[in-house]
Amino acid sequence: MEKRYLAPSEVAEYTIIAGETKAKLSIVRTLLLAIMAGIFIGLGAYGDIIVMQSLSNIDIGLMKFLGAFVFPVGLMLVVIAGAELFTGNNLMTLALASKKITLKQLLRNWFLVYLGNFIGSIILAWSISYSNLLQENALNLAIKISESKLSLTFGEAFIRAILCNFIVVLAVWMGTAARDITSRILATWFPIMLFVLSGYEHSIANMFFLSLGKFSGITNSWLEIWYNNLIPVTLGNIVGGAIIVPGVYYITYILPAKK
Repeated sequence: MEKRYLAPSEVAEYTIIAGETKAKLSIVRTLLLAIMAGIFIGLGAYGDIIVMQSLSNIDIGLMKFLGAFVFPVGLMLVVIAGAELFTGNNLMTLALASKKITLKQLLRNWFLVYLGNFIGSIILAWSISYSNLLQENALNLAIKISESKLSLTFGEAFIRAILCNFIVVLAVWMGTAARDITSRILATWFPIMLFVLSGYEHSIANMFFLSLGKFSGITNSWLEIWYNNLIPVTLGNIVGGAIIVPGVYYITYILPAKK
């Protein structure tokens, strides 16, 4: 009978191979795929806003659930259509620990992908704002989301970001285990829905949310946007997605195979 999924130890090996491939991508290919990922995640975030815009007066839990229900389309596009997402690429530390890539290659990829993700987020946020797609409830919600994220303390944003990318890289991990598109969609959908529903902080999604809020009228400067949210969230994402999850799986699956 055909095997429909990979075992965790096999996923670890595939993740290392994927890390090697990502590290060897040219600057142009990396940036283009990263820009696409920024747009993809922003599309899911925008869908989240549109779904939630009129539900706050009915039920907050239902509002968050329905918004979280559509948000995962962003990572589905990244995984299935192909793109370079910073938070998912945090798993490249598994290849680093296995000595398949160098620290310089890792940091080069992270820098280019993070930059590309930001460019993609800005492009989509500006396009939505300039084309006047946000009206009344949606506009107010976009501003409210931005203000809420910028009101977090450094510690709050950092811890929520750890929890977020802990789940996001597990979604990527399970997507790697899946051997067909339907399985990849389901493997990606539920973890991402959970992180959005739980209120965790994702650096690339926040690039879109906060850029959209800026274009929609929030008074915070770009410096405040970076210092109050994007920097602590990025650091937290790295801890959750580049240290905790790959660290555990390296010790569990890779080290024993080397002995």
